[in-house]
Amino acid sequence: MPDLPTLSTERLILRPFYDTDAPTVQRHAGDRRVADTTATIPHPYPDGAAEAWIVTHEAAWNLGRSLTLAVTLRSTDELLGAIGLSFLPEHRSAELGYWIGVPHWGRGYATEAARALIDQGFGVLDLERIHAHHFARNIASGRVLEKIGMKLEGVRRHAFLKAGNFEDIREFGMLRSEWEAERRERANS
Repeated sequence: MPDLPTLSTERLILRPFYDTDAPTVQRHAGDRRVADTTATIPHPYPDGAAEAWIVTHEAAWNLGRSLTLAVTLRSTDELLGAIGLSFLPEHRSAELGYWIGVPHWGRGYATEAARALIDQGFGVLDLERIHAHHFARNIASGRVLEKIGMKLEGVRRHAFLKAGNFEDIREFGMLRSEWEAERRERANS
């Protein structure tokens, strides 16, 4: 497997995480508001968890399990969050996941990063399908998925237990053919 890729957008660089990113990961991911909107980020965020998470990325990529990248500002390399794909290679599909630190919410960074990773998934990694889900109460995450062209495929009621509360999950998906049509539309506008 080649090295972890680095992707560029108008405002962002999606790059492999560095060991030195761990304190910022802990600060952003450790914010209760970030942990509250994700399935797997714990709160409180334990010391050492960021370092342990970062060290797994290269091996997971080399084994074809996942691609995890830091979302950073192009102009300053400031770490804003994380984005990734978890692969199901036997089905040529992947699940998209992301989080952005609270100080950077509402600026379109998640949408910009997600669009770049979707393009990588279909255009370079030859996926047939990419799907994602979010807690139904996390309306902002749903808007990101809609903006990048994903289609709502359904709602799983009380599908996840988070902090003692059952969460409804909204499921989204995109097929290669839909991405190709969306990409042509972007090119023509």
